[in-house]
Amino acid sequence: MAKVHFVGAGPGDPELITFKGYQLLKSADVVIYAGSLVNPDLLNYCSKDCKVFNSASMDLIEIIDEMERGVRANKEVIRLQTGDFSIYGSIREQIEELKKREIEFTCTPGVSSFLGAASSLGVEYTVPEVSQSVIITRMAGRTPVPEKESLRSFAQHQTSMVIFLSVQEIKRVVEELLTGGYPPSTPVAVIYKATWPEEKKVVSTLEKIADQIEAADITKTALILVGEFLGDEFHYSKLYDASFKHEYRDVKSDD
Repeated sequence: MAKVHFVGAGPGDPELITFKGYQLLKSADVVIYAGSLVNPDLLNYCSKDCKVFNSASMDLIEIIDEMERGVRANKEVIRLQTGDFSIYGSIREQIEELKKREIEFTCTPGVSSFLGAASSLGVEYTVPEVSQSVIITRMAGRTPVPEKESLRSFAQHQTSMVIFLSVQEIKRVVEELLTGGYPPSTPVAVIYKATWPEEKKVVSTLEKIADQIEAADITKTALILVGEFLGDEFHYSKLYDASFKHEYRDVKSDD
């Protein structure tokens, strides 16, 4: 019997899908894609005979029913998810339903939008002596967030942070981050549709970003990046330092 293949579509640019994901799309008989969150240009990789569904108008059971119909007819079914489905991908509930129906599946990862955003800005989240950790989170909305994972509590670390699904609450986001401990001068970048042709970037500070986002009319499909990794302070990695390489070789030779 055929399988359901979960495929990460990447951050937006259709060339940023993985080669394996591209091959799966090319051979797909059925594709169920995640609506406006997925660049429709990716569907150009599908054959003319492929049956395509937009899941924006479907509920969970309708999606699973369509998957089952395809698999029972021995068709290869692709569930095309935005970015990488391991971050706010909502595949857990789909997988649990597939298990109940004894339908096999595979998972092919994609490039997450938070990686696409960093590449678009030409920055690195982990900068020596500035930040060596990245927090990926979101504000509470229709889906609650555990109190111990609030923005305010994470802000105490003042490390690199990427905030999904929250730009519509940018003033609240700023308030929580400032209350938690980030200084008002902390660099912030908001990226709308990172790697898409219509990408917008606003780089500012915590004390100014809310007004600038309002002026730019960015209300959805954007990431908020926070932390000194965006700032001017810079420390070279020792990875390519000549003395570090010599020291590393000496240690290896002692082994």
